[in-house]
Amino acid sequence: MKGRSCWEPRTIRSLCKSRCLSKLNQDDSGDEEPTSQSDRSEIQGTLKILVSKLDDLSTCNDLIAKHGAALQRSLSELEGLKVPLEGGEKIKAVNERATLFRITSNAMINACRDFLDLAETHCRRLQRALQYEREQRTHLEETIEQLAKQHNSLERAWREAPTHASSTPSAPTTGQGSERVNKEDASDEDEDTEYFDAMEDSHAFITVTATDSTQHRRSQSNLSGASGGQASDWNQDDHMSPSCNDVSGKELLPRRQRRTHIPDKPNYSLNLWSIMKNCIGKELSKIPMPVNFNEPLSMLQRLTEDLEYHELLDKAARCESSLEQMCLVAAFSVSSYSTTVHRTAKPFNPLLGETYELDRLEEFGYRSLCEQVSHHPPAAAHHVISQRGWTLWQEITIASKFRGKYLSIMPLGAIHLQFHSSGNHYVWRKVTSTVHNIIVGKLWIDQSGDIEIVNNRTKETCQLKFSPYSYFSRDVPRKVTGVVADSGGQAHYILSGTWDDKMESAKIIQSSRGGSGSEGKQKTVYQTLSPKLLWKKYPLPENAENMYHFSALALTLNEPEDGVALTDSRLRPDQRLMEEGRWDEANSEKQRLEEKQRAVRRRREAEATDALDEECDYDSGRDYERYQPLWFHQRRDSVTGETNFVYRGGYWESKEREDWSMCPDIF
Repeated sequence: MKGRSCWEPRTIRSLCKSRCLSKLNQDDSGDEEPTSQSDRSEIQGTLKILVSKLDDLSTCNDLIAKHGAALQRSLSELEGLKVPLEGGEKIKAVNERATLFRITSNAMINACRDFLDLAETHCRRLQRALQYEREQRTHLEETIEQLAKQHNSLERAWREAPTHASSTPSAPTTGQGSERVNKEDASDEDEDTEYFDAMEDSHAFITVTATDSTQHRRSQSNLSGASGGQASDWNQDDHMSPSCNDVSGKELLPRRQRRTHIPDKPNYSLNLWSIMKNCIGKELSKIPMPVNFNEPLSMLQRLTEDLEYHELLDKAARCESSLEQMCLVAAFSVSSYSTTVHRTAKPFNPLLGETYELDRLEEFGYRSLCEQVSHHPPAAAHHVISQRGWTLWQEITIASKFRGKYLSIMPLGAIHLQFHSSGNHYVWRKVTSTVHNIIVGKLWIDQSGDIEIVNNRTKETCQLKFSPYSYFSRDVPRKVTGVVADSGGQAHYILSGTWDDKMESAKIIQSSRGGSGSEGKQKTVYQTLSPKLLWKKYPLPENAENMYHFSALALTLNEPEDGVALTDSRLRPDQRLMEEGRWDEANSEKQRLEEKQRAVRRRREAEATDALDEECDYDSGRDYERYQPLWFHQRRDSVTGETNFVYRGGYWESKEREDWSMCPDIF
């Protein structure tokens, strides 16, 4: 046991030293390290560019030499002419300057040629050095992982040793628990061990997955006290309690056949510079952009897409454990980003007073309503109520910053979710979305930042970290990790996955303090059960790449429906024309709608100015009432303390009466 589980420091130092010496010998001997095909092609491409630039400089040098010689001949001829003494001196000075210019240009060309030769000479050596650093990093990570495995094996052996059991008679023991761990058991655990990187803004941790035999031993001991309960209380077949997996609330088959496709996106070319050159110095939110940059959905409809995986909330509403419920709520918060991975087009900015309803009461038991409550800054209010035991509401204001190569989109505002039976009230905020390669290259989207989900009734929390993409990182792209903790800060679940594919949860059955990490933070080692799937992304429909990469739900959002409000996004003409592929007409209609909205705003501002002027006359003065949304009103939130728009009611009653006389004419 000791020979297998203990690594002497001298052994580690000698291993690392031998690896380093072998690498240095390879570098000194000039042997090339194996590089990937992409690295080689990138190097060759860079060299080709440098060679082409050098050819251009050589051509310029030849022209300079040619015209310089002609200039000197002309100046020599002028010197031979009979001119005044002062003119001859000036001609001689010009001739000397022309000579110096030619010498300088030749020196520049020679310096560029030397630079190219130097870059070509040292390129492969620099590539070997980079490859060596990468392999050293990989080796260190493997060493640390192996040490963590050995540490876990030693800890298990110490806890289950007979001497330890006899010295602590108060601890419950069993025949199996008093046996030493054999080599086969330790080998199995090494194979099943998983590790998670530490979150930057929380305590660092490593996760170790327990084997079946380890689970059995711990279920008969008191070692699971760190997780707040006995491991035997946990359903090993499924992380969720039977109430969470109850299928009594399973969705019914849709009564209406929804559409499964829209017209393919036209392949229209667009000169970006012809648009951007007229926008220099203007505010980004006030720049009129053609529909070529859009997708045929409004921001209200994109907000409604958060309900793509509403069944997670239906399942969470049936959970008896608030910690298990928190896991599902966290998975729901991550799932709302899964539709954005390929969606680089911009949604339509809603007009002030524009609404969007999604009535899925008969199919999935919920109704959703969005309204644009402010134009500057743009803000939308959203309210969803479900017959399956939950209500969700939010007010989102979009703030954006253009940083040259990328655009940061920061949603401001809190998302509230309340479950009817338990009264659990969850609050969280969205992370920052970044659109890269705005000017040059292929657009791609990344999500980064932290989400803190708080259950305001129980004070339980979930810390989620969205890791930003890094070219040099070995982590899985779009990685999300998280920890679910109780009100006392004790961790119960580890969450892991990616925001574009799936999320898993693993119940913690043992935790212990480890050593300090590379940044001086103390790491916590969590031993968990095998991870269970919480959420998995639905595959995109067939031909989605030609339909703006819309999901199955997104394809139905702009489907025409009877009985909706006159301000519904489905009735917006420019958006409908774009969906039908008539982009020129859509651009004209978009300009008409925007000018109509500006005219209404100017009239409202003029009325506000008149009312302000009349305030000086107390007899004839009148109060000016600012714009008020139809279906939402401002209230101070008792949880966050913020003032935001919440649903005031009346929309669905008006739909039943088919009375939309109160709606403004915005289209």
